[in-house]
Amino acid sequence: MSSNNPISNFQDVPWKQRFYRSMLGYGIHFSRRSDGTINRFIMNLFDLKAQPSKQPIDGVITSDTVVDATRNLYFRLFLPSLEQNTNMPLIVYFHGGGFAYMSANSIACDELCRNLCKKTGAVIISVNYRLSPEHKYPSQYDDGFDVLKFIDENANTKNLPSNVNLKQCFIAGDSAGGNLAHHVTVKACEYRLRNVKLIGLIAIQPFFGGEERTESENILVDAPVLSVKGTDWLWKTFLPEGSDRDHPACNVFGPKSVDDIRRLKFPATMVVVGGVDPLYDWQIRYYEGLKKCGKEAYLIEYPNAFHSFYGAPELKESGLLMEEVKDFIGKLIK
Repeated sequence: MSSNNPISNFQDVPWKQRFYRSMLGYGIHFSRRSDGTINRFIMNLFDLKAQPSKQPIDGVITSDTVVDATRNLYFRLFLPSLEQNTNMPLIVYFHGGGFAYMSANSIACDELCRNLCKKTGAVIISVNYRLSPEHKYPSQYDDGFDVLKFIDENANTKNLPSNVNLKQCFIAGDSAGGNLAHHVTVKACEYRLRNVKLIGLIAIQPFFGGEERTESENILVDAPVLSVKGTDWLWKTFLPEGSDRDHPACNVFGPKSVDDIRRLKFPATMVVVGGVDPLYDWQIRYYEGLKKCGKEAYLIEYPNAFHSFYGAPELKESGLLMEEVKDFIGKLIK
């Protein structure tokens, strides 16, 4: 974990990004009610949306596919606009937001997946899942897995490009989406998919925790973007009533863990951590837990990176991350 001042690192973000993040922060703050619910009307005033575009934007075209309209479950497809002569790998992506905020069509999520598509050449499916506290655990995991099954059962659908290679499928996510990526991967390993083969998991600053207060949480208690008080609130709105932060959804390898992934054919995993992220220690424990279970895991660390640094493409670390993801994919599809 870095000893650098997290505030000074945040100042390296371009002013437009800082302004946008500040606006989202205000929205999150003012939309939280004292009874633990969220005023969605207020939040939506700050969480600006991006429409799908059949016309290329920065070399990428997008479209939306509904999986279940009753729960607003859909995915946004990101496809390189230039014709590809070879099969393209697939990344099923889960956005961050603490299980309670953002959506697949939020501008920040749309831009991140667009950038990921452009830099890796992969087809991206960004999942729009239900949010807490209206929908607590395990709603988000169920939604994520249902989209994966939809892809598996509709392999020849017109909604997917003909040259996407479902045998080269990665599950990825940032923050809460990284948590989702892990748990959906566990569910997938326990289910016999017919057309989709998972070969990699990409967990970018995954949102894990526990009852214990770690060193990084104590030192970075008021870090920019994500504070410890904020993470406690998010876990309370997401986890089942009466649960604490040692629930297996939160503390994957903790005292109440129920999934023994040693018995699963778990895919190679890339874990990305930032040195000025209060979740740093929990993310390191996740990586170490995978290794102890005998799984192939790789740790990518950026000492000066704060939580969600990847949302600012102007940052050096953001560019380096895209290269690492591209290299990880390339290594596994050879």
